[in-house]
Amino acid sequence: MKPTLLLALVLAAISLRAARAQTTDSNPVAGSRVAVVFTGGYDTNPVDHGRPVALVAGALGVPPEVFREAFSRVKPAPAGEAPDPAQVRLNKQALLDTLEPYGVTNDRLDAVSNYYRYNRSRGEWWRHRRASAYALVRHGVITGFDIINPGSGYSSAPQISVPGYSGVSATATLTFGPDFAQNGSIKAIKLAN
Repeated sequence: MKPTLLLALVLAAISLRAARAQTTDSNPVAGSRVAVVFTGGYDTNPVDHGRPVALVAGALGVPPEVFREAFSRVKPAPAGEAPDPAQVRLNKQALLDTLEPYGVTNDRLDAVSNYYRYNRSRGEWWRHRRASAYALVRHGVITGFDIINPGSGYSSAPQISVPGYSGVSATATLTFGPDFAQNGSIKAIKLAN
């Protein structure tokens, strides 16, 4: 067999296997996998005025209430104005006065603040990575979920839908922590009924 023909057959087999993995299998007993669609997941608590406090607090290793308390002492510059350097120093010290007892250093505060910095007025979002998962289907019924990529940067649980299966009621549980690549990631997806 010619090498080009062999290569073409191998590529065709790989493409067929990938297509079968993404669509409903014709064997209902063995089950199938259907790609999940995630929407949203970037809501913030109204008291946070668009700040992703859940993510910032998670990355700092403190409860959200502690970060809110620390930030309540900050006086940000008015929208559209450059911050005064003296006020920046006062704001930093106000944050550290509350956060240092929890082990948060100046360097860590800077790293987390810079990582989640964004400008809403420019249509920007903080850093995030979308999750991917499959619904596991057996005999036409969704029996569970297989998380392929948990994503990161979710500040609230995203909504879950499965094409071809209306009325699916499932909830995602998020996990927060110091690793930026896993902070605000999907820990589990659970069927509601």
